[in-house]
Amino acid sequence: SRRKMNQIIAMHGWGGDSQYWRLWAEYFQNNGWHWQSGDRGYGEMPFLEPSWPKETHHNSFEKRVVIGHSLGPHLLKKRIIAKATHVIFLNSFSRFIPEGRANRSIKVGLQGMQKTLGTAKEQRMLLTFLEKSTMPHPLNTLPEGPITKGISLKGHQKLESDLKILIKTEKLPDGLPAHATVLIVDGAEDAIVAPSAKEVLRHDLQKFLHKQPTHWIIPKEGHSLLQPGLKERIHNWLNQSPWKATGTNL
Repeated sequence: SRRKMNQIIAMHGWGGDSQYWRLWAEYFQNNGWHWQSGDRGYGEMPFLEPSWPKETHHNSFEKRVVIGHSLGPHLLKKRIIAKATHVIFLNSFSRFIPEGRANRSIKVGLQGMQKTLGTAKEQRMLLTFLEKSTMPHPLNTLPEGPITKGISLKGHQKLESDLKILIKTEKLPDGLPAHATVLIVDGAEDAIVAPSAKEVLRHDLQKFLHKQPTHWIIPKEGHSLLQPGLKERIHNWLNQSPWKATGTNL
C-alpha cells in the first residue's frame, strides 16, 4: 500500500501573510506532514493560491487539514475546503459583524478602516489594528509582516477587497464538509473578533456538522495566538482525533 500523506493547507488572516506560519510549517514538516501556506500577496510575499497535490489518490487514511486564522478560512477556494477531513478555526468566525444593535460599533469601525485605506492615516490605522491583534503581547512578538514591512501597490487592492469580504462574511466558509472533524481555538483575550461572533460560529458549526466540534479557549491569549505550545497541542489533537474516511473518495 502507498505511504499515506497527511497534508495541511494554512491560510492567514486580513493584513497578514504566510510568514505567520513559519514555525508551524517547520514543526509539522519535521513531523512528516506536507504543509502549504496560502498568501494573499499584501506585501513582499507573492500571492499564492494553495491546492491539494494532484498525485494523491486520496487514500482513505489520509488527513487533509485546513487551518485558518481569523478571515483565513473564508479566503480559501471552495474546492480546497470541500476536500478537507479536518478544519481548524483559529480565532475565526462565520459572520464577523454579529447581528443586533449592540454591534453597530463594529460595523462603524470597519467602515472607518475602509475610508482610511489609501490615505495618509492608513499606516497608523493598520498599526493600531496590529497592536490590537497582538495584545496581550507586545507588538514585537509578532513575526514581521506586510503591515510592519510595507504593503505593495497590488497588495493595497487586495487589502481593500479582502476587507469587503470580511465585512460581508455571514456564514460558514463555502464548501465546508459536514463530515469534517472540526477544532475551534479561541484566545480568551481576543480584541479583534467579538465574543458574540465566536458564539455564532460555534452555534453554526454545531448545527451544520455531523459530529460536534471540539472547542478550546486559550487563557491570557489574544487574536494572534503567539503563545508557544499551540502547534504541538494541535498536532497531538490531529494524531488522536478518531478519523475514518467516509466511503466517498473525493
